[in-house]
Amino acid sequence: MLPEFIANPSPASFINFQFLPKYAPYFINGVLNTLALSVVAVLLAVIPALLLALMRLSKNKFIHGLSGAYIAVFRSTPLMVQLSIIYFGVFNLIQIPRVSIGFIKLNMFIPFVVALALNSSAYVAEIFRAGILAVDPGQTEAARSLGLNQWKAMKLVILPQAVKNVLPALANEVVTMVKESSICSAYGMMELMFAAKNVAGTTGISVGPFVFVALIYFCINFPASKAIEAIERRMRRGDRK
Repeated sequence: MLPEFIANPSPASFINFQFLPKYAPYFINGVLNTLALSVVAVLLAVIPALLLALMRLSKNKFIHGLSGAYIAVFRSTPLMVQLSIIYFGVFNLIQIPRVSIGFIKLNMFIPFVVALALNSSAYVAEIFRAGILAVDPGQTEAARSLGLNQWKAMKLVILPQAVKNVLPALANEVVTMVKESSICSAYGMMELMFAAKNVAGTTGISVGPFVFVALIYFCINFPASKAIEAIERRMRRGDRK
């Protein structure tokens, strides 16, 4: 016979998962939206981040300063503030159709993925810049000695090596974004945290939904982090060879 606290857990119990049979679809939809937000945001951030990194390395003071200002603004202000400005400001002027593609509601998804991508690009830009600077300067000199101009040397010699250097860090950014996307729940985005708050408010089970969501985040991020570590070790072995 099961103990009373397991057989009939209180609403504040950490192991009260009685909501699951009825509300499992909420959490499935939350997982899908969370992963879509995270992956698409980081992918959208890559191109502007690479451009920002190259601007930061430019000898032109205006271009260098413009990139630095963008990075400083997005790294020095809270993501919540950025989401508010973009969601209530920019996308109040740009109307998104209230249509759905599969589980994605475009009028909610697009503003949040744009905000997350703009924020992520500031961090990914610094990742790219560090990756470029990590390439041996002799590679640039060798490329220039073969007759390549500065742009071709960067495109054909430096960037391929830099991308290899930054791949693990980019993967880590996706893991970070999975956690940071939870802030979108404050604006009604149907991701994991929103699902937990909705279920907790509807059922009166105050802790269980959040414990369950924490387990989901752990099951996504911990294996992903271990996979990234394995890739890093494999890449280091390849470099030693």
